[in-house]
Amino acid sequence: MKCIAPARVLAVLGLLVSIACAVPARAQEPPAANVALAKELILLKGGNSMLDPIIPGVIESAKNVLLQTNPMYAKDLSEVAANLRKEMDPKRDELLMLMARNYAQKFNEAELKELLTFYKSPLGKKMITDEPQVIDQSMLRVQSWSNAFSEQMIARIRADMKKRGKDL
Repeated sequence: MKCIAPARVLAVLGLLVSIACAVPARAQEPPAANVALAKELILLKGGNSMLDPIIPGVIESAKNVLLQTNPMYAKDLSEVAANLRKEMDPKRDELLMLMARNYAQKFNEAELKELLTFYKSPLGKKMITDEPQVIDQSMLRVQSWSNAFSEQMIARIRADMKKRGKDL
C-alpha cells in the first residue's frame, strides 16, 4: 500500500479549492411557482409597462449605429427596423420572465402571496393607481428644491472664494 505524502494532498486540495472559487457561483433558480406568482404581481402592478420601450429602443439604437455608417440606406433601415419591432415583440415575455425571476429570488412564496393580496385589496389598488402620480409630483418637487439648493451653494461658494480674494 502506497502512502500519499501530506504535502501532495494539501496541494491537490488547494488546487480544488482555487478552482471552485474561480468558477462563479450559479444563481439558484427560484421555484417555478414563485416565478409565476412574481409574474402575476408584476402584471398586477403594471410593472411590465416599463419593459415596453426596451425592445424598440434597442432596435432603434442598432438602426442608428448602422445609419451613421450608411446614411444612404435610411429608408431601408427604417423599414427593416419597423419589421423587427413587430417580429421581436414576443421577446417582451423573456424580459418579463427575467423580472419575475428577480422578484422570485428576493421574495419567498408566502411573501409573494401576501404582496398579491395587498395589491388586490382596495388600498393596494389605490397604491397602484396613485403611486406613479405621487412619484412624478415628488420628483418635480425634488428638482425644484435641488435647483434652489444649487443656487444657494453657488452663492455660498462665491462668498467663500471672495473671502480668499478670488471673484467668481
